[in-house]
Amino acid sequence: MAINNPYATYQNNSVNTSTPGELTLMLYNGCLKFIHQAKKALETGDIEEKNKATQKAQAIVSELMVTLDTSVAVSEQMMTLYDFVNNRLLEANIKNESKFYDEAADIMTEFRDTWKQVIQINRQKQYANMDEI
Repeated sequence: MAINNPYATYQNNSVNTSTPGELTLMLYNGCLKFIHQAKKALETGDIEEKNKATQKAQAIVSELMVTLDTSVAVSEQMMTLYDFVNNRLLEANIKNESKFYDEAADIMTEFRDTWKQVIQINRQKQYANMDEI
């Protein structure tokens, strides 16, 4: 018998009704969440949880790399930075040093913040176009 979980239903609906841009923003936020979880687990000595959270963050970075539109000029630089983030996460997991998590989080935060601005600009353009109709 399935138990209704309103939060799980909300999450499922938000993913299913989001634009591609919003989904990318969710990936950035998820990656940052897992990086922070991994760093916290490292600080508390929970190596298993650190490893799980690090692998989840790496999976998100890998997804961002796979879905990167290589026809856009900036994609080569983005790919290089994603690869760097993935390597920082690997180093953090192997060497148990939080500075590597910090480096990865800094880059992903920049990506996330920039992406948020892109979404806001696109929404403003959409609403401006609707006013003209």
